[in-house]
Amino acid sequence: MITGVLFAACAAALLIAACMWRENKHMYQTIDRMLDELLDGEPITCSDLREGRLSALAGKTLQIQEKIELELDQTQREKEQVKSLISNMSHQLKTPLANACMYCELSEAETAPDRQRMFQAKLKKQLEKIDWILGSLFKMVRLEQGALDFDVQPAPLRRTLLDAVNAVYLKAEKKGIAVITEPFEDCCLYHNSKWTAEVFVNLLENAVKYTVPGGEIRIRVNRMELYTEVQVADSGMGIRPEELTEIFKRFYRSRDAGNTEGSGIGLYLARLILEQEKGYLTVRSDYGNGSCFSVFLQNCQN
Repeated sequence: MITGVLFAACAAALLIAACMWRENKHMYQTIDRMLDELLDGEPITCSDLREGRLSALAGKTLQIQEKIELELDQTQREKEQVKSLISNMSHQLKTPLANACMYCELSEAETAPDRQRMFQAKLKKQLEKIDWILGSLFKMVRLEQGALDFDVQPAPLRRTLLDAVNAVYLKAEKKGIAVITEPFEDCCLYHNSKWTAEVFVNLLENAVKYTVPGGEIRIRVNRMELYTEVQVADSGMGIRPEELTEIFKRFYRSRDAGNTEGSGIGLYLARLILEQEKGYLTVRSDYGNGSCFSVFLQNCQN
């Protein structure tokens, strides 16, 4: 009797062990197949299992696969951005570098002191342009990568605007363009004074470039509930309707720009700076009759 019971128990144990071996073998084979599919970048064929440990494992494997695909896509986009950036940098720097080399050679070959000074002045201007382009590119990349310690705090608007106007005043005066700041009550806004001044400098310099001699640029401040709007309006050539969204893209140059100096960085850089401050930039334009750029900065909470 006891022998029969022991035999039955042993038989049952062997049967259970055989079943577990078959189940584990199936599981190991399934896991191995899923890993091969994951490594080969193929769809996980076990993802339709509805229950059990394999179903949970298949779900996690799918999540890993999706994460890898997202990271690969992001890496590919970053590679394309780097290629585009290098291409654009090369394009932007090619002309001023060629000009600088030419003026350097002309200056060395010239014997008349007055012509030497002329070529040296032209060389200096090209070197300043190269310096500005490189500086803007480095700022742009650092802002895009979030690599700047961007200190934003309550600061008076009047000082920021005054710094920007002072930076472009001589250029406007040489071209006979009046820069008019309409009276406004000074206010504290949430911004970085140095970087925001650069936003206004970019807008004012563009206004000077594309406004004919004798024109005017007006700066207006409109206080609202959450934001304060600072308008920079000019009487220049205006912007085509189809280009109103394009002009904020990196390296975009309007077909109306012609031989006007520019790199297509300024407006894109201005937008990046304002994003850091939780502000934004818009534009309205009547093509042929001027443009109005509006900078919106957050009001400080009392």
